[in-house]
Amino acid sequence: MNLDLIVEIVNSKLIEMKKTPLNTTEVIVFRGIWENQTYSQIAQKNAYSPGYLSNIVAPQLWKRLSKLIGEQVTKKNCRISIEDYVKNRIGSELRLQIEFARDNREIQVDTLPPYPSGPLSSDSPFYIERDPTEKLICQEIRKPGTLIRIKAPQEMGKTSLLLKTLDYAQNLGYQTVTLNLEQTDRAILNDLNRLLRWICANISRQLKFEPNLDEYWDDDIGSSISCTLYLQEHILQRIQSPLVLAFDRLNRIFEYPQIAKDFLPLLRSWYEEANKIDLWKKLRQIIVHSTEIYVPLQLKQSPFNIGLPIQLNDFNQEQIKQLAKKYNLNWKGDREVKKLMETIGGHPAMVQITLYYISRGQASLAEIIEDACTLNGIYSHYLQRHQACLEEQPELAAAFNDVINANEPIQLEPTVAYKLVSMGLIELNNNKAKVRYKLNSQYFKQNFKNI
Repeated sequence: MNLDLIVEIVNSKLIEMKKTPLNTTEVIVFRGIWENQTYSQIAQKNAYSPGYLSNIVAPQLWKRLSKLIGEQVTKKNCRISIEDYVKNRIGSELRLQIEFARDNREIQVDTLPPYPSGPLSSDSPFYIERDPTEKLICQEIRKPGTLIRIKAPQEMGKTSLLLKTLDYAQNLGYQTVTLNLEQTDRAILNDLNRLLRWICANISRQLKFEPNLDEYWDDDIGSSISCTLYLQEHILQRIQSPLVLAFDRLNRIFEYPQIAKDFLPLLRSWYEEANKIDLWKKLRQIIVHSTEIYVPLQLKQSPFNIGLPIQLNDFNQEQIKQLAKKYNLNWKGDREVKKLMETIGGHPAMVQITLYYISRGQASLAEIIEDACTLNGIYSHYLQRHQACLEEQPELAAAFNDVINANEPIQLEPTVAYKLVSMGLIELNNNKAKVRYKLNSQYFKQNFKNI
C-alpha cells in the first residue's frame, strides 16, 4: 500500500480524534521504519542524532500509534499493525476519500490550509511578520562579526523566525549553517572536546568541506583553541562570503553547567575576535534559546550581554486578526480575538491550531474554548506534553503547583523558575512568578492530583 496514503490516513484519523497529526520528525521515523531502516540510517539520512530519534521521537510515536489503533505498536510490528488497521478496520470509504483528495490536490491546496506542525517555512502564507523585530534583525545580520540573540518560551516562533532570517541571509549571498543542540546526544554534550568536534564536523559537512579535524586538533593547546583555529583556518579562510552560524535550542547546553562554563565564553570570544582580526568579521552568530541562562558566568565571559537581543512575545490582537484573515475567517471587530486570548493569550502555536480547526469547519470557537481544558480538546497534546514533563521532574511540579495556588505572584528558586518559563507555564515580573494563560491554570488545578 502507498506509504504517502498511509500517512494521510493516520493523520486524518488523528485529527478526527482531535489529536495532533504526526509532526515532521515523527513522519521521518515512521517512513524510515516502514522501509526497514535502522535509527542510525534514518538519522544519517535526515541530519538527526540517532539517540534523539530512538530515545525521544520513537517512543512517543509508538505510544500515539498504539492509542490510535487500540493495540501495542513497536518498531518491529509497526508496518504489519498499521497496514492491518488501514486495510481491515477503517474501511474503504476513507481510503477512497483520501485517494480522491490526493488526486485533486491542486484544487484543494488553495482552499484547505495545512495542519500547523513545527516551524513555518520562510515562504509560508501563514507566517506572521514580527515588525519591527524582523527589520532590526535584517539590519543587524549585515554587520560584520555581529551576534543576534533570539529568546522566547517554547513554541513561540523562534525557529520560524530563524528560518526567515537564514533565508534573508542566503538571498544576500551569505552561507548559512544551523546547529540544533536538541539533536545532540547526551554523551556529546557531556564532553566539551566531543561537542566542539561535533560542531566543527557539522559546519564542514553543511558547507560540503572535508572535516579533517585531526589536522587541527591538538591536546596540548586544548579543544577550545583547536576549535577556534579550525573555524578560522579551515572555514573562514576558505569562504569568500560571510557565514551565518546559528545555534538553535542553545538552552540545552544549560543542562550541562560544567560544559556550558567553557562553551558559552567560547561563543563570546568568536564575537570579540572580529574586533582584532578582519577574517572573523565574516562570521555572524545567531543563538536561539527558550530561557535565561542559569549557569553562573562572569559578565566578561557571557554571550548574553552582547549583540542584538530579541525577545519574542505572544501575538497581539492585530496579529491574530491578520492570521485569521489568512485562514479565510471573517472575524469582524475584536470580539472573537478577545475571547480566544482570554484562554490562551496570543500563544502563536495554539492560535495557529485554533484557527486551523475553525477554518476547516471541525469546531467553532465556542466549542474549542469549552473543551480547552479537557483531553478531548485541541490543546490536549500541549497540555499532556507539559504534564509528562512535570511528572518526570517533581521539583518543577511542586514549584508550579505553588504558583497555581498562590493568590499573588511568588518568588521561585532561579533555576526552577527559568525552566518553567522555558516551558511557557509561567511568566516572571520583577523575578516573581505567575501562571501564564488561563488554560494552564485551569487544566493543572484539575489535574495536579495525577502528577
